[in-house]
Amino acid sequence: MALRIERDGERGVALVVLDRPTRLNAIDLETAGELASLWRELRYDESVRAVVLTGAGTRAFCTGIDRGVEVPQPPSPYAVDDPLLRIGPKANDLWKPVVAAVEGMACGGAFYLLGEAEFVVASREATFFDPHTTYGMVSAYEAIAMAQRMPFGEVARMALMGTAERVSAERAYAVGLVSEVTEPGGAVAAALRAAAVIAGYPTEAVQGTVRAVWSAKEAARTQAMAQAPALISLGNLPPDRQADLFGARGGGGEPRVR
Repeated sequence: MALRIERDGERGVALVVLDRPTRLNAIDLETAGELASLWRELRYDESVRAVVLTGAGTRAFCTGIDRGVEVPQPPSPYAVDDPLLRIGPKANDLWKPVVAAVEGMACGGAFYLLGEAEFVVASREATFFDPHTTYGMVSAYEAIAMAQRMPFGEVARMALMGTAERVSAERAYAVGLVSEVTEPGGAVAAALRAAAVIAGYPTEAVQGTVRAVWSAKEAARTQAMAQAPALISLGNLPPDRQADLFGARGGGGEPRVR
């Protein structure tokens, strides 16, 4: 199992942990399937009224899709198979509030998860970045998810700067991606405290509020997501060229943190 879940029935809170620390909690096909199944399971679990999502260890929350995963693609620029599209709670119709707790790196495909959390708590040592352009890939779904949470210029800079620059927790807080910054190692505890407060309120009111907040931006998000497959098909380099760039740049200099 690539996921670990701890349920606190007394407080009504579940802690979901991406448990692949040796892979920096990167998501392979098994993990993607487990996430989708878990969100659907939690829809029916009346003992869980709020969820905290985090990654095992302190090096990374999640570093996106595992580089070892091969995803066969249809031979058409109008269709892209993306295994991460179904890993988020909203993609699986879970409208119980989800709080993300970030320690270490959150990058690339991690934004599929952060983009579907209600809010994000981060350790002071957390960093956020989007490596796609560095390796010849279009940042489409990731950039769209972050555009729902950050100012346009901040999203554009993060997506375009690739691995050359990382957004610090303090900067992420300043631009609205992060709602609370904790001392190192404190993100999960802070997220659990917030989730326990929310879980203590009437669940009908809480879930109705979650739906109301999401409805404010859902139309624009849906329209943008519909364009993503064609942009990815047209803009991504072939996999072998991506791999060459990944190998060539993997040992580059330390990225700037702002």
